[in-house]
Amino acid sequence: MLVTGATGFVGSRLIPTLLERGHDVVALVRDADGYDAPDGVSVVEGDLLEPETLPPAFELDGETVDAAYYLVHSMDGGPGYEERDRNCARNFAEAASAADVDRILYLGGLGEDRDDLSEHLQSRREVEHILGDADPALTTLRAAIIIGAGSASFEVIAGLARRLPVMITPKWVDTLCQPIAVSDVVTYLAGVLEAPDTAGETFEIGGPEVLTYAEILRRTRRQLGGGLRIVRVPVLSPGLSARWLRLVTDVNPYLAQSLVEGLRNTVIVEDDRIGEFVPIECTSFELAVARALTESRNAEASRLAAIPGVSS
Repeated sequence: MLVTGATGFVGSRLIPTLLERGHDVVALVRDADGYDAPDGVSVVEGDLLEPETLPPAFELDGETVDAAYYLVHSMDGGPGYEERDRNCARNFAEAASAADVDRILYLGGLGEDRDDLSEHLQSRREVEHILGDADPALTTLRAAIIIGAGSASFEVIAGLARRLPVMITPKWVDTLCQPIAVSDVVTYLAGVLEAPDTAGETFEIGGPEVLTYAEILRRTRRQLGGGLRIVRVPVLSPGLSARWLRLVTDVNPYLAQSLVEGLRNTVIVEDDRIGEFVPIECTSFELAVARALTESRNAEASRLAAIPGVSS
């Protein structure tokens, strides 16, 4: 099968899992020379914004791939990301249809269509609709915050928890969320591929606990060895909240705005049918955070060790 977003946060973890399960994998990347592919992976260089580069990605050893994962989005891509995501999805859908692929598997965001979704979630839902209009059967998994090293949302949470023992926040800290460990997301993504009855279906996935963002921040701070006092203020506009995030974390301005807008939406699992097809014991929030923080520390230590004259 084909994996787009092969170098990304989820895709880079999914590919080794698919290989372990005995699947043949094609990875679509924009820079083949810069991609350290796992053994056994066929690498195709292409760009979703350049449709003429896509057809070779849907072939493996002269045959059409059975399924294709779409794990691409431009949350931190700056102005116009909705149009880029729209064009990427259309090009991919057309190429998959032309190749006569059986299935597309997509990871989207939690949130009901009837809700006042943030621009980011609206864009993710639009991509879902575009992929659903293609000829291949679409399987969609919808998730809230994914806990893991390299997750944009979690890195912001960890940055806030690491730096601020006292936090002045708007009322969005009381919004409910159902975070999920990246390892569980990968298990679900691989599992639905192997469950034919999930074709054409949409599933919601989440961890074992529903938490407010305040609880997420406090419990992450606790694992970092400190306490956290949260002071709520009645009014703090999304624009001001985004500026505040940029001030106290390293997040880029476009990502900050996208994250803050999304915090107004309650994102919890209301349909747990996924367990009928892919039964797993979900990772606890504490364990997911512990693993993410350890992986982040190890990655930073490795990065520093690779710099001449710098000791970690």
